[in-house]
Amino acid sequence: MPQLNPAPWFYILVFSWLVILTLVIPKVNAHLSTNSPHPQSTKTPKTTPWAWPWP
Repeated sequence: MPQLNPAPWFYILVFSWLVILTLVIPKVNAHLSTNSPHPQSTKTPKTTPWAWPWP
């Protein structure tokens, strides 16, 4: 059974990881987020209590 021979499969595994680490990850990391996070203001908004129509 050829599956028991680890020689070709190990090289395929190593080569695929090298491709992922050198090509795919930098391409994914190069994308910029369109909505950059902004710090929220420390000012609390002025709220009014809700006036319920029934007591």
